[in-house]
Amino acid sequence: MKKASVSLNFKSRISDIDNRIYGSFIEHLGRAVYEGIYQPGNRNSDSDGFRTDVLELVKKLNVPIVRYPGGNFVSGYNWEDGVGPKDKRPVKLDLAWFTTETNEFGMQEFDAWLKKAGAEMMMAVNLGTRGPDEARNLLEYANFPGGTYWSDLRKAHGHEKPYGIRTWCLGNEMDGPWQMGHKTAYEYARTATETARLMKWIDPSIELVACGSSNFNMPTFGEWEHTVLREAYELIDYVSMHEYYSNDYDDTPSFLAENIGMDRFIKAVVAICDMVKAEKKTDKTINISFDEWNVWYHSKSSDKLVGLWGRAPHRLEDVYNFEDALLVGGLLITLLKNSDRVKIACLAQLVNVIAPIMSNDEKAWAQTIFYPFLHASSFGRGTALNVDVQCDTYDCRKYKGVPFVDSVAVRNDEKRELTVFILNRSLDDDVTVSMDFSENVKPIEHIYMSEYGLKDVNTAEKADVVPSSKELKADSVVLDKASWNVLRYNY
Repeated sequence: MKKASVSLNFKSRISDIDNRIYGSFIEHLGRAVYEGIYQPGNRNSDSDGFRTDVLELVKKLNVPIVRYPGGNFVSGYNWEDGVGPKDKRPVKLDLAWFTTETNEFGMQEFDAWLKKAGAEMMMAVNLGTRGPDEARNLLEYANFPGGTYWSDLRKAHGHEKPYGIRTWCLGNEMDGPWQMGHKTAYEYARTATETARLMKWIDPSIELVACGSSNFNMPTFGEWEHTVLREAYELIDYVSMHEYYSNDYDDTPSFLAENIGMDRFIKAVVAICDMVKAEKKTDKTINISFDEWNVWYHSKSSDKLVGLWGRAPHRLEDVYNFEDALLVGGLLITLLKNSDRVKIACLAQLVNVIAPIMSNDEKAWAQTIFYPFLHASSFGRGTALNVDVQCDTYDCRKYKGVPFVDSVAVRNDEKRELTVFILNRSLDDDVTVSMDFSENVKPIEHIYMSEYGLKDVNTAEKADVVPSSKELKADSVVLDKASWNVLRYNY
């Protein structure tokens, strides 16, 4: 059995955590909307057509913000198509995913669904095939009280009060050649800057997210961020980050270390933000919206068989296994470690499409990755604390010197609770960890996920890859090999 030590000083503060770090994402893609959150006529749906079994699982996750309507979809989307009477909405081709979009579900329906889910909207505007004019009209429709064409149109559509959307994305992945309206860094920077200017003239209270690179390996990474920030710095509040992780090589030691790559990506973007801050000699700090992150690779071969122009096809429906849950736990640890700069993050996506929740016509169920996210969202609110971990390391194909044990802590002064999240990456050995706290603590419980096969999954028929709980001691803990652990204490 390996040994490790954890030292935790209650004053070793990283940052107060913005609860929007536990956000998610719904795109008009596959069965995320249709047959996911919305399925009129299903026996599990309410009078608005919303799947109540899906809603119950979403409410358990306590997701505070959900990004909408894309994603790649937004870069060809006319927002006007998704408001007003449903029988007058046009059916159109979606060139992002080569499907047919009925527009039966739009901003009005999403707002109603969010109210039931207890979350707020993070709205993306189309800066691919459209631009500043359409974005300012959408903002006027959504947030202006009344007395103008667009705000009165909202009222005519049955929404007397403004939506009050406070967080807006200025397009999506505009550096990607797969994107409708793909732009160079300078083209996007100018479009985003002028869009931001008009939007903040209408509503100075909103927060704006500019597109960063679509992933760490984009050939324009770095220069893209620098160009966009130099143009838009004074008008935006966040720069976005997107990254998906895969185990294509069936190399679990490398896969479970991928949150090291996430950490490097975050620190690189933060460095660029702060370089531009120095260049501009300003006190303003740009933070990070990591508004797409997850594991994604299981469904890529089956997606190649999906035909063109279908409606809500089965696409990107990754069935997650236990090792995916372990990595998602590690990625959450990394987001919390960087919560001084990562203020918004969106697990992509929420239902059916690379999602923690799956549904069929009969029921909804939790995938393996549901549980680490549930634990972080439930117990990871408050102040993030550094954890000093001393443990053995290993080398793998992608990374050198990977710690077997990774950890972060969250202190909640209102509840007088301390939670320590710990990932044991060792595939072969349990680890005995000696715990040293700067203040007296009283153990509550040890929640853990372990002893499953790395490839074990949850399905509609059998969903038994779930957490367990056991007693916890204050001075030591045994971490099972390949395990996700949540240690809860009072203080």
